[in-house]
Amino acid sequence: MAQVVVITGGSAGIGRATARAFAARGYDIGLIARGAERLAEAKAELEATGVRVHTVAADVADADAVDLAANDIEAALGPVDVWINNAMATIYSPIQGLDAAEIRRVTEVTYLGAVNGTLTALKRMKTGTIVQVSSVLSWRAIPIQGPYCGAKFALRGFTESLRAELIHDRSLIHLTMVHLPAINTPQFDWARNKTGRQTQAPSPYQPEVAADAILYAATHKRRDVFVGSSTPPTILAARLAPGLVDRALAKKGYDQLGTKAIPPSDGNLYEPAPGGGQAARGRFDAEANSRRDIYTSRQADSVAAGLLLVGAIGLTMLVTSPFVAGPALAARAVSRALRR
Repeated sequence: MAQVVVITGGSAGIGRATARAFAARGYDIGLIARGAERLAEAKAELEATGVRVHTVAADVADADAVDLAANDIEAALGPVDVWINNAMATIYSPIQGLDAAEIRRVTEVTYLGAVNGTLTALKRMKTGTIVQVSSVLSWRAIPIQGPYCGAKFALRGFTESLRAELIHDRSLIHLTMVHLPAINTPQFDWARNKTGRQTQAPSPYQPEVAADAILYAATHKRRDVFVGSSTPPTILAARLAPGLVDRALAKKGYDQLGTKAIPPSDGNLYEPAPGGGQAARGRFDAEANSRRDIYTSRQADSVAAGLLLVGAIGLTMLVTSPFVAGPALAARAVSRALRR
């Protein structure tokens, strides 16, 4: 019998690309998302490959709805082997331009939605894997997306706490995180935008690269999977020289806003983006990278000790040459250490 994967936010963007990747490996697919029309399109596309598919229109911010969706999927497909928390929401705006309800909504979808999915999966799974789809922004926040960065930081803290508890309980469930760079998905046009300028994707990767990393995370025992050649160096720089990164982002962090003026848009914060179509990829095909830049960390003391040693060397170099040599050389060393 085929294994079953559940993907939240599975009707478009990274979720849609991930569903295709798992279908190609013969998994039966459960999809949870808000937009019924895109769910129907995804179901037809995936079933054409020969796998079974069950979709449920639900908002991951509603814990009861996620639980009921899981019941429906298990009734249709059988026990869940892999659960992927991918659904997200963001707003493009300086924090001072936001109200509390907007920040709450991003948090409810991006952080609490993953928490709801995780709790639902833990109630059902005795073995298998839970994948948290995260971001380099869970390690280093940037301007213009404060609530999203905060939600991703919270998800990383929640996941690290839960991982220690699962180890203590000798659980057979594996918990892993996938940390992504900018990905060429429709979310750059679907998200609420209060800036008056069209957003850009800085050095984006194609969603198929993210999907490949998520599939790898679900099928290999890795603590973390990092995507993008700039992701490990960014994380290391943020840890070794946070003040320098603050100033760099104050100067360059607004470059994600292009020069094209657009009217403010409500986006898909409270309602799904209308219509169907526009599945996995966004408007950045011309510049998006398809290279499989995937790095991993193994759950082994020897690797952890090696990374600590690299970090210590990098810190020493940073003291002697804080603006160039330290972060750059240490980052390259960590990239080599993490590359599998």
